[in-house]
Amino acid sequence: MPRLSKKVRQQVLAEMLERNPFYTDEELADHFKVSVPTVRLDRLEMGIPELRERIRYVAQRKLDDVKSLPLNEVVGELVDLQLDHSAISILEITYDHIFSRTQIARGHHIFAQANSLAVAVIEDDVVLTAAARVRYVRPVHLGEKLVAKAFVRSTDGDQSKVRVETRVRDELVFTGTFRVYRVKDFDRQSQP
Repeated sequence: MPRLSKKVRQQVLAEMLERNPFYTDEELADHFKVSVPTVRLDRLEMGIPELRERIRYVAQRKLDDVKSLPLNEVVGELVDLQLDHSAISILEITYDHIFSRTQIARGHHIFAQANSLAVAVIEDDVVLTAAARVRYVRPVHLGEKLVAKAFVRSTDGDQSKVRVETRVRDELVFTGTFRVYRVKDFDRQSQP
């Protein structure tokens, strides 16, 4: 990327953080090929808070209550939820998620984040995945932060189609289309 003027860099930085508020100063510095202090000064001049404050702001926006599963069963940190519409979760890849030899994330963790988000976005007490069509676009590495966004595409009776796109920064790394259904008349009393 060619060096941008300060004014253009700040404009692009503001647009990037509007689209994805979870960029770190280090990621932004790498993107713009400037120092981390330069990014911090740019943010301060524009009144954009640091990452922790941006995450806190996103988390404090009114979230609908998850109905279909306990919140602690959503893989990743749920930061936005509008039932039967959209949801966002964040998962940072740690040593618990990777193959030790390659430091590449195991696919089932990426899938679990997307699948649990597809279930969580549906407004009903019991929601199950009926089918999933997924595509892993590129390997995800130790330390990368996955931002998964779910969108309810359609609902027909008890079934909904939910599209999930997972990105690292602005790069798509995983996509999935989940067909989920609402289980009516689920009798919790008969469960062991």
